[in-house]
Amino acid sequence: MLTLGFYRFWMRTRLRRWYWSSIRPGGHPLEYVGDPVEKLLGFLFAVVVLAFYIGIVNLILMFASFSLFQDNFAAYAVSLVGVIPLWFFAQYRARRYILARTRWRGLRFGLEPGAWGYAWRAVLHWIVTILSLGLLLPRMTFWLEKYKTDRTFYGTARMDQGGTWTMLYPSMKPMFVALAMAITGGLALLFENIPLGVGIFFLAGLAGFYGLFHFRVDSLRRLTETKTIDGVRFTLAPSGFRVMMIYVLGTLLAAAAVFLPFMVLGILLLLIQSADMLAEMGLDDMVAPIAGMGRYAIIVLSVMIYFTIFLLWSALTNVFITLPVIRHYFSTLTLSPDATVSAIRQRPRDEFAEAEGFADALDVGASL
Repeated sequence: MLTLGFYRFWMRTRLRRWYWSSIRPGGHPLEYVGDPVEKLLGFLFAVVVLAFYIGIVNLILMFASFSLFQDNFAAYAVSLVGVIPLWFFAQYRARRYILARTRWRGLRFGLEPGAWGYAWRAVLHWIVTILSLGLLLPRMTFWLEKYKTDRTFYGTARMDQGGTWTMLYPSMKPMFVALAMAITGGLALLFENIPLGVGIFFLAGLAGFYGLFHFRVDSLRRLTETKTIDGVRFTLAPSGFRVMMIYVLGTLLAAAAVFLPFMVLGILLLLIQSADMLAEMGLDDMVAPIAGMGRYAIIVLSVMIYFTIFLLWSALTNVFITLPVIRHYFSTLTLSPDATVSAIRQRPRDEFAEAEGFADALDVGASL
């Protein structure tokens, strides 16, 4: 907050070094060697590119939209569609940078260049998945993960994603159960049994909510267990229910902690708003007590509390959500046989000067 956000590149580096050193596959800790200056320069480079896109491309789209349709809706729609490939492009580049700055047993990880290839594949897979009403979600999940995995290296060894996309369908069982319950609830409403229909819909919503976590966790388990790298295989045994409860309870705990400053902020904003309204109504006598507190002092205090809420939320979600989830995943990860890893040699350093600037600028959820 004091550095207007620029310290976050150093903050992220320190957090990763701490997390990485606590993750110890086969008893050997990971090592993160990223440089915060790389992140800062990459972010500035991405901002320049995005500023050109926003300033020039959007101006052209806006002109064309008003010329053809006398409205700006088309320009906004095309601009949004144009940003979606950049979103996937940024995700791939962020993954490449993180792997390039991660070591295990002294050997570097790496990811081959291929961000644009990943971006257009992701767009096409999402279109197909949406058109299939989500039934081809396993297909998209498998092929996008395979694209990234087959381009991943540990030292000189290339990782391989085995299996088929149909192996992820069992991970969708809770979703199919939720769908069946929703259809049953719809039939109950159709036959005018409203209490039963509403109750079944509520249960279907809970089942669907759990199904999202179960698919994410169980599909990751299946994908991990079919990965190999130079003969080494992995096993992973996370619990979808436990991950869901970590997110739910962690969010509730973090929300409870920021509730008090949030209420104080609401009261201060209400004081400022009421002073403006009373002044407009000519009730200057009632404005005096608020003015006596110092209008600018109230504004400054409101701004400080506003940023305090974000600081608390960021810190507490790391404590109550990020750390427990990472600990749960990696406590269940094993490698076998790990003896063959000793034959793998070092790979050249991937300079990758732009770091993960686009991921920072677009906020694609790649902070860790």
